[in-house]
Amino acid sequence: MKPTIYFATDHAGLELKDLLLSYVRDDLGYTVIDCGPVVYDAQDDYPDFIALAARKVSASPKDRAILLGGSGQGEAMVANRFPHVRAAVFYGEPQTPQVDVSGQTLSMIMSSREHNDANVLSLGARFLTESAAKDAVETWLEGAFSGDERHVRRIKKIEHVNKQ
Repeated sequence: MKPTIYFATDHAGLELKDLLLSYVRDDLGYTVIDCGPVVYDAQDDYPDFIALAARKVSASPKDRAILLGGSGQGEAMVANRFPHVRAAVFYGEPQTPQVDVSGQTLSMIMSSREHNDANVLSLGARFLTESAAKDAVETWLEGAFSGDERHVRRIKKIEHVNKQ
């Protein structure tokens, strides 16, 4: 069963959010829920909307959220304050895999799923074309957590940090 995908943004990502929401629902076949905003307001504050989506994922960590903002950075900071939320930021690295210093072939968008089991993707709307955003979202949604013991161990440590 596919997870529910929550969307949230502020004015900076509103247009791209609406396009991606339709794409994820209509083309990729996910159930989507729009946490807002639904109209443009240049004075809105992203924490108001991002917290709604992050709270949903916090309560059901197998679901996911796609957040948008100018850079995506502040949105990820808000989301990561919630238990069980692991938000990754994406604002436009090449989709082609890169070779890291150890010689392993990786893609940032894929490693956020494979290694970190990211359940929230925060997009920098001012840095992405519609096409690049769609590619990133599809790649991320189709990615799976590896389940490797070292990654499970690290995620448990992240969860423990929230309790200190």
